[in-house]
Amino acid sequence: MIEFTAPWAAALLPLPALVVWLVSPHREARTSLQLPFFDVLARFSDTPPGSGADIPSQSWWLAGWHLIAWCLLIIALSAPEKVGEPIERSKSARDLMVAVDLSASMQTRDFSLPTEADKKVDRLTAVKSVLREFAARRKHDRLGLIVFGDAAFLQTPFTEDHIAWQTLLDETAIGMAGQSTVFGDAIGLAIKLFERSESESRVLIVLTDGNDTGSKVPPIEAAKVARQKGLTIYTIAIGDPATIGEEAMDEAVLERVAELTAGQYYQALDRQQLLAAYQAITDLEPELFETLSFRPRQSLFHWPLTLVCLGYIGFILFASIRVKQRSAETVEIA
Repeated sequence: MIEFTAPWAAALLPLPALVVWLVSPHREARTSLQLPFFDVLARFSDTPPGSGADIPSQSWWLAGWHLIAWCLLIIALSAPEKVGEPIERSKSARDLMVAVDLSASMQTRDFSLPTEADKKVDRLTAVKSVLREFAARRKHDRLGLIVFGDAAFLQTPFTEDHIAWQTLLDETAIGMAGQSTVFGDAIGLAIKLFERSESESRVLIVLTDGNDTGSKVPPIEAAKVARQKGLTIYTIAIGDPATIGEEAMDEAVLERVAELTAGQYYQALDRQQLLAAYQAITDLEPELFETLSFRPRQSLFHWPLTLVCLGYIGFILFASIRVKQRSAETVEIA
């Protein structure tokens, strides 16, 4: 389909007619021959003598070409464009950050995988397995990854490249961030990262199997700030809640953090419960994306201009040939 960017240029089409109507014709002066018996010749020819200049005549084909050239120039001035079929592109409208606990307690082997039901694996291995399935369902979300232990670190910034995200998730290892559990600092880091995000839908999923053991900002206080920033937090407790000591699970804090941010708290004693928690989050936070549509445009103004140039080049060549022919004829007569 062809569209004109400046259709107002069509108003210039009648301009030549207005010029012909309003402006006097061009008069061309020519060399004349004076005769002493001019009056006698005038009487015999029945033509009254007059003074002035001649108006040169123009051939019909040349006038027609000027009209065509003017129309082509108006078309070029209208900026024609070839508009292609619409191309649609889906853009993520939600940023989703996952924070994974890498403390020493994550090496407890109390989970099993579907492929090896009789074999127990550590909690981090089970988390990675479930996160792969979860990421596969979030094709239109930008995913990020935070790992925390003695401190919180950004493992993967927000990205639509889920393959890269899964690769960096697979490279995580128990203890690589330290042996403690700084749950509150992980929330604080997520808040800073979401401040750079342009997405209005912001979700943080935190997986931990222990209580906070030394955050600079307590988890509850961090959750209050997250609520002000429009961040929704889902907390998932992994492992046995009956654990005592430093590795004991503080379910009250996890529930309160989720409640303050309009999120949900889940408990996962095995892989099935962990998978169910992610499914529930998927139901609560369905994929959100924007569809952008645009049409490719190709400018065509150079084509009518090319035709005008070629036409006038052809006219000049034709006129030059005619002049040479007439000059040759004049020489032969002489």
